[in-house]
Amino acid sequence: MSMSDIGEFDDHLPTSEQGRSRLAQRAMWVLLVGFVGLAPFMLYPVFVMQLLCFALFACALNLLIGFTGLLSFGHAAFFGGAAYITGYLLTSLGFPPLLGVIAGALFSAALGAVVGALAIRRQGIYFAMITLALAQIVYFFALQLPFTGGENGLQGIPRGHLLGFIDLNQSLAMYYFVAAVFLAGFLLIYRIIHSPFGQVLQAIRENEPRALSLGYNVNRFKLIAFILSAGIAGLAGATKCIVFQFASLTDVHWQMSGEVILMTLLGGLGTMFGPVVGAFIVVTLQQALAGIGSWVQVVIGATFMACVLLFRRGVVGELARILKINSL
Repeated sequence: MSMSDIGEFDDHLPTSEQGRSRLAQRAMWVLLVGFVGLAPFMLYPVFVMQLLCFALFACALNLLIGFTGLLSFGHAAFFGGAAYITGYLLTSLGFPPLLGVIAGALFSAALGAVVGALAIRRQGIYFAMITLALAQIVYFFALQLPFTGGENGLQGIPRGHLLGFIDLNQSLAMYYFVAAVFLAGFLLIYRIIHSPFGQVLQAIRENEPRALSLGYNVNRFKLIAFILSAGIAGLAGATKCIVFQFASLTDVHWQMSGEVILMTLLGGLGTMFGPVVGAFIVVTLQQALAGIGSWVQVVIGATFMACVLLFRRGVVGELARILKINSL
């Protein structure tokens, strides 16, 4: 069966609109790469590293919720689980940082295969609740297992040397390592979305019974998407634990899952660059308003309500609508 069978799901755009979409996407790529390259010279590097880690996490979730139509409330399990695994490998077994990050991502992908195999049997709110319940089991293990440090978490995780000679304790070297991980993960998601596989995922999102009637094994596609999303979320979590040199229960808590959903919705669900913008908004608010304590959650909540009322498609989604282009 060829991809032409799902042509009904494709938007047949006028040539001028296609041209605007390509031009807008190229402009966003230039802005993104330019920002990533120059950010450490304009902003505090640790802040930008935190932003890039959460942006990749939000993009990973967006692959599942925005392009496949599966709402997961348990993605913190993959983000935090990878952080714990990477932290343990670097601290106790002396793994090099690159190998530790890869191992953390692979662990999350394997965990995603288990969770996904159980969750995709249900749809809608039932799917979301299953992912939340299984994520809480991961939280319990993170609290009880001896190597995780319990409520204290894993502390003093060494950054080590990349490829044996690049000292990641140097802030600029650490930054560009994080930037390379982010861009690699972001490019991977971009290729997935713009591949025939990605087109099938979007067909499932738009009309699952129709995709099923065309002969596609919908559950298999959902499971693969879930595994990919979990693995990329783990990549973000593993990188984050090296940046801050600790892994804590916060990383696997259900509030982390809610926070990344918020980032995705603020930026624009189902857009390529929306989660990056949403992560920038949330992380910036958290840093700028850290002095007001728990009230920062009230401000973020009010911001979310304002965006929902004024930008129902998210910031990037509304920008695409105003410019009359297909997507960003």
